[in-house]
Amino acid sequence: MPVEITWWGHATCTVEDSDVRVLTDPLFARRLAHLRRRRGAPPPPRAWRADVALVSHLHADHLHVPSLARLAPGTRLLVPRGAPRAVPGLLRRLAHLRLTEMEPGDETGLGAVRIRAVPARHDGRRLPFGPHRSPALGYVVEGEARTYFAGDTGLFEDMAKEVGPVDVALLPVGGWGPYLGEGHLDAGRAAEALVRLTPRSAVPVHYGTYWPIGMDAVRPHEFHAPGDEFVRLAAERAPGVTVHRLRHGESVRPEVAR
Repeated sequence: MPVEITWWGHATCTVEDSDVRVLTDPLFARRLAHLRRRRGAPPPPRAWRADVALVSHLHADHLHVPSLARLAPGTRLLVPRGAPRAVPGLLRRLAHLRLTEMEPGDETGLGAVRIRAVPARHDGRRLPFGPHRSPALGYVVEGEARTYFAGDTGLFEDMAKEVGPVDVALLPVGGWGPYLGEGHLDAGRAAEALVRLTPRSAVPVHYGTYWPIGMDAVRPHEFHAPGDEFVRLAAERAPGVTVHRLRHGESVRPEVAR
């Protein structure tokens, strides 16, 4: 079966590889605190189906407990080390899931797929709760393809070494507000990541979905432009990479090495 990537919005994707469904940073809400979903309907129930869900870090738009609670009993859930201590009620509310804590270098398997946690350069704390710190992670899903889900990250010197060779890169290219803080990729830095990683294909994520309520007119290009800007800059800096700019709910079967 060909590898298939579906982007549901923000950092939520389904990676189907070797008959295993991998769901990244599930976020199914219309509204999250001061954020509302401005583009694309919330993912439909078929998006909730997964064999394993990956959580990259503890920020509420990536570890969203109500969304995780919708996953079917027995679904595997990989979270950064320390997440149960840092997120109140996590184990109680997700008792129906099989939770595993991960840190960079950890690997686990499911069927014919191996999943490896890799470093990310991002603040991994659960805000605003508690003193506990957990690592921010990316993940490499390896079956028929090697798919890198970056989570939230900035560029870092050893990115190519830490991530390793990949066929597909799911890269954040924006955010949910007018300004990106430290530890994020914008369209330009994401294009530079392609230069370092040299995947065959890339899918831009983490943009054009959520925006603060009442701020529609504040720097609106930061909501609308990152996907197209990433396509343009990737063509200039990494012309050997095929970029698939998906609409919400759209899927692609990227070319992979055989």
